[in-house]
Amino acid sequence: MPSVKVYNIKGEVVSQADLSDSHFGVKPSTSLIHSVVMAQEANKRTNKASTKTRGEIAGGGKKPWKQKGTGRARQGSIRSPQWVGGGIVFGPRKERDYSVKINRKAKRSALFMVLSDRVAHDKLVIVDKFPTEEPKTKVFAGWTKKLPFGRKSLVVIPSSNPTLLRMVRNLQNIQLVTVNTLHLADLVKYPTVVFEQPSLAAFEALYKQA
Repeated sequence: MPSVKVYNIKGEVVSQADLSDSHFGVKPSTSLIHSVVMAQEANKRTNKASTKTRGEIAGGGKKPWKQKGTGRARQGSIRSPQWVGGGIVFGPRKERDYSVKINRKAKRSALFMVLSDRVAHDKLVIVDKFPTEEPKTKVFAGWTKKLPFGRKSLVVIPSSNPTLLRMVRNLQNIQLVTVNTLHLADLVKYPTVVFEQPSLAAFEALYKQA
């Protein structure tokens, strides 16, 4: 069973937290993590590019010139693909769907693998509580200097906290998420994960059937 130090905001170790093997002691598989991240990124993709075929462009009903006798190549419409302003052949279409189906079990396993890797490399930090009596960015920035925050850190809290969000939103290398919005792509992006201690119980309760 993995065990992680619990800090207070002064940077002092106040206790130890025992973590679940099923959530924080999983052997990583880079191929699974990569496939799930790529699928999630594809599912966020929106298709905005859309070209028109010759049948969707207005005009061009009249034949540009007669079929024979002009010395020029025969043409049927100025909306043909070879004309400037004509239709596009095999161009991008808005109907294209980039989404990729992700197996629910695979998605959860990948999430646990990345968290387990953070534990194994001492990149998972637990803080007993983030007080919000003085909701200022400089206060939170001061905590990051006392605690083992990494260069880029993902802070996980149990539920939405507008005051805490206001404290971190101007800190460039820190992102605040709740247990319900914890995303694999964010875990991969931020090398250090900081859990507020109540978040651990909330996380394990959320994924207890995983």
